[in-house]
Amino acid sequence: METLFDAVEGGENREERLAELARQVSVCTRCDLSRSRTNTVFGTGDPYSPLMLVGEGPGENEDATGLPFVGRAGKLLDNILAAVNLSREQVYITNIVKCRAAVEENGRLRNRQPRTAEINACNPYLQAQIEAIKPEIILCLGGPAAKTIIDRDFRITRDRGKWYEVMGGIRAMATFHPAYILRQSGEELLRTKRLVWKDIQNVYAEYQRAMERRGA
Repeated sequence: METLFDAVEGGENREERLAELARQVSVCTRCDLSRSRTNTVFGTGDPYSPLMLVGEGPGENEDATGLPFVGRAGKLLDNILAAVNLSREQVYITNIVKCRAAVEENGRLRNRQPRTAEINACNPYLQAQIEAIKPEIILCLGGPAAKTIIDRDFRITRDRGKWYEVMGGIRAMATFHPAYILRQSGEELLRTKRLVWKDIQNVYAEYQRAMERRGA
């Protein structure tokens, strides 16, 4: 895949570039996830935002709607953003894979982590999204996103909350995925919420600095 922008080569309009990329994703057959999807899930939000959030992949609700983070984890993500006075309209949200990864159990599909080959097949689309949006900050939601964007040896329990420089100067941090938070209970839930709250505050401070540099 030499270039993902042949149809809009030279164009600076981010919406046009992303629309063409979304079209290519919608007909992609680079991995077996294309065989079972209902919809591809490309991304949503402000393509001019300095902040990009990258999760793992679509679940059942996302596969049905074609939109990222619309289930229980999506509602929690909205609440996390709202805690620092942000909305999904002010950021750009996508995933490392654009099709649902699932396995059949007892006649029903259950979400699973995307495999390395699936992530690698989809990675050119993610890289092209980053190239088009030019974010100053990337928040990775969960280990798979952090391993893809920050470092393949990234460990979410060890390395979350730290700043890294990626892709020529983008500041990147990882925190726990909202779906992981939903699986916790008791003291572990409280501890995880405190860590995520600390992370999102640090990300928001960086977002504010980016907006100030832009004169917003």
